[in-house]
Amino acid sequence: MLDIKKIKENPDAVKAGFRAKEVSWIDCDATIDRILELDEQRRSLITETEAKKAQQNKVSKQIPAMKKAGQDCAPVFAEMAQLKADIAAAAEKLDAVESEYHSCMLALPNLPDPDLKPGGKENNEPLRYFGEPHKFDFEPKHHVDLCSDLGLIDYERGVKLAGAGNWMYTAMGARLEWALLNYFIDTHIADGYDFILPPHMLEYQCGETAGQFPKFADEVYKIANPTDDRTHYMLPTAEAALASIYRDEILSEADLPKKLFAYTPCFRREAGSHRADERGMVRGHQFNKVEMFQFCKPEDSDAAFDELVTKAENLVKGLGFHFRTVKLAAGDCSASMARTYDIEIQIPSMNGYKEVSSVSNARDYQARRGNMRFRRESTGKPEFLHTLNGSGLATSRIFPAMVEQNQRADGSIVIPEVLRKYLGGLEVIERK
Repeated sequence: MLDIKKIKENPDAVKAGFRAKEVSWIDCDATIDRILELDEQRRSLITETEAKKAQQNKVSKQIPAMKKAGQDCAPVFAEMAQLKADIAAAAEKLDAVESEYHSCMLALPNLPDPDLKPGGKENNEPLRYFGEPHKFDFEPKHHVDLCSDLGLIDYERGVKLAGAGNWMYTAMGARLEWALLNYFIDTHIADGYDFILPPHMLEYQCGETAGQFPKFADEVYKIANPTDDRTHYMLPTAEAALASIYRDEILSEADLPKKLFAYTPCFRREAGSHRADERGMVRGHQFNKVEMFQFCKPEDSDAAFDELVTKAENLVKGLGFHFRTVKLAAGDCSASMARTYDIEIQIPSMNGYKEVSSVSNARDYQARRGNMRFRRESTGKPEFLHTLNGSGLATSRIFPAMVEQNQRADGSIVIPEVLRKYLGGLEVIERK
């Protein structure tokens, strides 16, 4: 949620930020104008209600003296009744205005950082490269064929169990997937991050705080509750849970930053474009991911972002991949984020770079939505936190890239050195 002060001080700059982000799902100019109208109405109604309540108190104090003096109190009672009715009417109108105001504020995306290029992914900017692209001296196989031949993944039975866009890890494939997750987890623990295992089923307000709702409310798996009317959904990413851990709380400045990571399966209704080069496990309705998250003070936000980017890069380096780090243009950042860098690797069968980690800074956008603050020691006043997140990492693209890049001419694959300790020292997976 944006700061209303920022909107009121320079609405044209806010509108320009949304144009740079190429917001198309709502009319941001009209929404901003309506927010300003509603804010004025709110303030006017509050002032009017407070004045009438003050008059009501003043008149009520006159009644005992009038009764004692034997005066007729009927006119005063009539005035009191009218004031009561006016206050009730104003309160009803204020509730309606505040409800619309809140809905409009929730609908607005985050503003992009001013240094981002405007427009969509065509204006994304590669910042740095690591390593060299992988080359083969034989005809490489697609990861679907490799995983099937080596008995790592059973695609057909995965579809039989859960439908298209699903797969099932088997035997050494399951162990290899778990080795990846253990590598990520051990690295984050060594870096001093606290391990979180959150619920996989969340309430609606978690998505609202993270900024995923209301915009993406129809893209998650919702769960019907037969006992009440609460809305639950399966988390699309652990960010949705982690962002709400301190909702409606005030943290101590001494406790910051909070550095967390979580492992969860992630559930997405939209599994992708189904292009020929995306067959297999590049996109799916369920996949595993380790998510990094930080709560910090505003002045520490940029350093925290750089730390998360470096952590994601180091994880990919450890697996031996060639990759690049890309600064996203304003229009390619998600609705709730002010800034995002993507870590992109090469999956040979896909003929290009594919994102395996997105590191993002929401600034105070999520904190305002979730009323998450810290108390500044020097002033004693609460201030909104900054929140940041990053994939650290998701396996659904790491796994196929690892299989394809590490394949040998005989159809076997070499296991990255950092994973071997989780597999009993095994170095190569060969067809039985």
